[in-house]
Amino acid sequence: MNKSASIKLFEGRNVRTLWDEEVEKWYFSIHDVIAILTNQPDYEKVRNYWKWLRNKLKQEGSQLGSDTTQLKLQATDGKFYMTDVADTEQVLRLVQTIPSPKAEPFRLWLARVGSERLDEIADPEIAINRALETYAKKGYSLDWINQRLKTIEVRKLMTDEWDKGGIKKGQEYAILTDEIYKGWSGMNTRSYKQLKGLKKENLRDNMTNLELILNMLAEASTTEISKKENPKGLLANVKVAREGASVAGDARRKIEAKIGKSIISKQNAKELKKLR
Repeated sequence: MNKSASIKLFEGRNVRTLWDEEVEKWYFSIHDVIAILTNQPDYEKVRNYWKWLRNKLKQEGSQLGSDTTQLKLQATDGKFYMTDVADTEQVLRLVQTIPSPKAEPFRLWLARVGSERLDEIADPEIAINRALETYAKKGYSLDWINQRLKTIEVRKLMTDEWDKGGIKKGQEYAILTDEIYKGWSGMNTRSYKQLKGLKKENLRDNMTNLELILNMLAEASTTEISKKENPKGLLANVKVAREGASVAGDARRKIEAKIGKSIISKQNAKELKKLR
């Protein structure tokens, strides 16, 4: 399946999703859906509830538990694990089995998610405008939002080059991303997120303007070098990622020598928005 992963928000709660382009279907993390419907933040309790519910449905003759599948989704530790997922129709059936005041709002949210994706395929500008609105609602400044949207474009150009070089989404993407972060900031993704006190949050959503600019420079440089060298396979692309990131790393050190302090900030989005 040609799939793309993303995070969707329902009343401020994350729902991990995958879009399958071949069949034009959304797949949703069952654990995330159950956590929302039961208002249960404890992941282990959510897993146990799903195990109990699946057995209950099986005893009642329902095929819902056995019809669901597993796909790799990113966990809070940044790694990808096989996770129980359901398509929209299956999630709607799941919602009907769990008594919850959020059932009807969640059904409406599912319908909206499906409609929005089809709209975005027809007109990609819609996706950009929705992202702008989402960041604005979260309290980001317009200058930061414009910068962040530019980083999405720059990263997409880079990952297009990775796809051409045979790089697989998931673990290999993560390896190359780590090389880029290490090359310009001196830290891998996990260390950088720990510095900012992050867990599940997107690292770039918690960068300052200057951090975003340097990360963009690293990714844009990687893209241009990749176009020139046409690397194939992971090892060749690691080499290119390091070369591209070193351009931004040199720029960071020159700026820091001028301003007399580190560009790498401990501030996360919550703290940065207080300053805007």
